[in-house]
This record gives sequence, C-alpha cells and structure tokens, in this order.
Amino acid sequence: MEKHCNVEIAAQISRVSSSTNDGDQDHYHLEGLMESPSVDDDGDCFSPMLLNATSINIEVYYNKAVNYTLMVTFVSFLQVLLLIRQMEHSNTQSGAAKVSILMIGQQGIIDAYLCLLHLTAGILVESLFNAFATAAFFKFVVFSIFEMRYLLAIWKANRPMTSGEGWQAMRRELSVLYSRFYGILLGGILIMYEFHRFLRPLLFLLHSFWIPQIVTNVIRDSRKPLHPHYILGMTVTRLAIPLYVFGCPHNFMRIEPDKSWCICLGIFMAVQALVLLLQHYLGSRWFIPRQILPEKYSYYRRFDQKGNHATDCVICMTAIDLTQRSNNCMVTPCDHFFHSGCLQRWMDIKMECPTCRRPLPPA
Repeated sequence: MEKHCNVEIAAQISRVSSSTNDGDQDHYHLEGLMESPSVDDDGDCFSPMLLNATSINIEVYYNKAVNYTLMVTFVSFLQVLLLIRQMEHSNTQSGAAKVSILMIGQQGIIDAYLCLLHLTAGILVESLFNAFATAAFFKFVVFSIFEMRYLLAIWKANRPMTSGEGWQAMRRELSVLYSRFYGILLGGILIMYEFHRFLRPLLFLLHSFWIPQIVTNVIRDSRKPLHPHYILGMTVTRLAIPLYVFGCPHNFMRIEPDKSWCICLGIFMAVQALVLLLQHYLGSRWFIPRQILPEKYSYYRRFDQKGNHATDCVICMTAIDLTQRSNNCMVTPCDHFFHSGCLQRWMDIKMECPTCRRPLPPA
C-alpha cells in the first residue's frame, strides 16, 4: 500500500450506434493495452483491455426529470379540481354519508406516499430539489388539505349525534381518526420496505380504492354518491404516474417497461370505474339478482284513507290530497305523510323523518 505504481493505458475509443438511444446516454467501445512495470525488472507487462462504457447526458436526463415533475404537478392540480367538484356534489349530510371513508382514506395514503417520495428525491438530487419539491408540495396540498377535509366531512356525516356531545368528545373522535390514518400510513411504509420485492402487487392493492365505494353502494343502496366526472377523472389521473414509471420506455428513472403489468393495471382500474358508473345510472345493486335482494321499503305503500292522518306537509306547510291514489304522496315507516318532491329533496339533505327525526330507509 506504500508503493506508488505507474500504470499506462493506451486505448482507442469508438462510439457505438444504438437503435434504442433516446438522447440521454451514449454507448462507447474501448480497446487497447494496459502497461505496467514487471516485478523482476525484465521489461514491462502488457495486458489487453476491452471495455464497454456508457455515458449519461446530464442535461437531457435533468430535462426528463423536470418534465416528469411538471406532469405530476399538473395531475395534482386536476385532482384538486375534481375533489372540489365532488365535495360540491356531496355538500349535504346525506350526500357525504353515502361516500366511503375508506375510499377517500386510501387515496389520501397514496398521495401522502407520493409526497414523501418526491420530497426524498429532491433531497437526494440537490440540483433537482426545486422541481421535486414543487411536485411534493402539490401532493401535500391534495392529501393534507382537500382529502383530509373531505375525510372529516364524511366522518361527521356518519356520526350526526356526536356533534352535540361537546368539544371534548369530538376531540377524542378526531384524535382516533387522525391516529388511524397516520398509523396506517407509517405501517404501510414498513410493509413496503419489508416486501419491496412485491412492489407491483402492492401497487395493485393501493389502486383498488374504488372497491370500498362499490361495496358501500351495495350495502347501503346509495343513490349517486359520486359525480361521474370525479370517477372518470380520478381513474385517469391515478394511472398517470404508475404508467409513466412502468410503461414509458424512456422514463428518467431508467426502469425497464412492463407492458403486461400496465395493461393489467389499466383494465383493473377501468373495470372498477365502469362498475361505479353503471351503479350511478342503473342503480347500486344492478348486478345482484333480485331474488337475493332484501325487500325494500315502499314510500308509496297503501294506507287507510279513513284513518286520522295529518293532511299537511310539514316541509312545505301545504295540504296533501289523500283522497286519490297518486305518486304525489309518500308515507314514511313512522306513518307521516309528505309530498313526494318535498320528501325526496329532504332526503337528499338528511335521511331522517322531518316530523319525528327517526332514521329513514333508502328511497
């Protein structure tokens, strides 16, 4: 280790043309001799040398990374607009209660992971910090402001009685909600670290976020909980990043494309979105045979017209005509009478009887 050895290399460098070259790297072929003094001072030692080398064009590589972060920023901006549209669509207590809290929470976890991933990449590559930090910031806005706010609205809608129990009880419920969310977030990081070899199946599991909403629609017989634009927009924007990473042949991460996996993921997401859209237009239980469906309550059931019934609708405070059989009168399970249009608009806001506040079954 104390000796200083002289090694001389004489080689010829030739550039190799490649049909797969996309501009960010060049391939070279080195061929020559390596000369070094011999141990017994009997001339010099010559060794043939043959190398294949690859150079990376840093400027092209950085441009690809910046373009990727611009794509992520644009996708995040679209997701914010879609979330605002969906929150307006379900801005009532009844509308928010139809939305699955697991569906929004799963999407929030995806955005939280993407935020941490882009922030870590910006810290590791100092020259690209601004680009990746911008993408991470937009992802942080999506999950920490809009999705967490929507998560809280859904949680409140499913617990209408706790709002009058005092601030301390609500704080306890909120702490449980946030601790579960961030606990699942940290647990998912550990699972991904331990099972990083199964990253693609785990990504499949993360992108099954529409399934809880499909199941919730069937169980509660919910009517149009999600806006169609939200379903289509979120399906497309959620596919943008995984399809770039695993499907783009010239991605800046230099990951080998896997077309079969990308096709499977696209079909998987498309099937989920198609089922939700059919539930929106055909009913939440359209694919379940009627023979096994539970009997639904009919708000247009028969009633005794000779009975002592209140003839005024307490919603619009006008009289109800009970003399003829028509679709203009709806009867609740608690035997209260309302105009059909009045009660339907009421149930879009609250699923409880306007007179006695008892819970109402789906219409």
